[in-house]
Amino acid sequence: MTVEILAIGGAHIDRRARIFGDTKPGASNPGQWFEEAGGGVFNAARNLSRLGRAVRLIAPRGGDAAGQMVAEAAERAGLDDQPVMFLDRATPSYTAILERDGNLVIALADMALYDAFTAPRLKARSLRDSLASTSHVLTDANLPADTLTALAKACDIHGKGLSAIAISPAKVVKFKGALPHISHLFMNGAEAEAIAGSRPERAEDWPGLLRAQGLAGGTVTSGSGPTVAFGPEGIALIEPVPLDEIADVTGAGDAFAAGFLHARLKRADLTEALRHGTASAAITLASSHATDENLSEERLKRQLALVPPARFLA
Repeated sequence: MTVEILAIGGAHIDRRARIFGDTKPGASNPGQWFEEAGGGVFNAARNLSRLGRAVRLIAPRGGDAAGQMVAEAAERAGLDDQPVMFLDRATPSYTAILERDGNLVIALADMALYDAFTAPRLKARSLRDSLASTSHVLTDANLPADTLTALAKACDIHGKGLSAIAISPAKVVKFKGALPHISHLFMNGAEAEAIAGSRPERAEDWPGLLRAQGLAGGTVTSGSGPTVAFGPEGIALIEPVPLDEIADVTGAGDAFAAGFLHARLKRADLTEALRHGTASAAITLASSHATDENLSEERLKRQLALVPPARFLA
């Protein structure tokens, strides 16, 4: 299999509870549980595969029913799934409580298994061969900091572009040692602040703060507010049209990363990549799942017709 994108990072179980009425802290709230496979890299990888990209997934996994659930989801999405198995360990999980409108109340991440994916594992022959044969690498901050730094340096040595998903403010700081080697880092405002050390008043001022930390390219989203992207060709900004309804915010950032990267691999400039990322995120926000199984290149094109132009900033 020709591998366009090598996805290395989180693939686990997402458990989400939706509260039916107004949220009452400290009390029992009527609601409903929902469970599916998820994870930053895994969500983005499945979206990329549905957009026609050849994606290989390498992720730690336990030898349990949850691990089998991840494997089945990877197969349905058409991924070349090559897990790193820990048969005596539990597959990681993410448990979230959501308000009626889909916004997050609180979440718990049981991700201890990812710490076992240490930097020396990158020296395995199968992983070195995968890295040598791919066009681009996508990772996330679920892996240990030393592993991410080693992966970033290996991408530099092999001349491979490296895109990364921040995951959370607490986890994105794992990338600090890898920032000079990352082609593009996908963040929201809180995650960008964790890297930059401060938050600007205007979205267009994020690139200066992040470049000062050694990052050459990145995107900072702000929910329904403006999204800014920067790279070698400059800075671009888009102001998304507010959505009529949001089913679930889970996976929207991962979908944005997939749409953006899909466009960049087609040699699109920053403005078109921003539009593709925005369209892909909108499709996922309208779905109750972390990825939309009906995502396709044709559906993305239809959604793009609803996305306003992005613009380069002087």
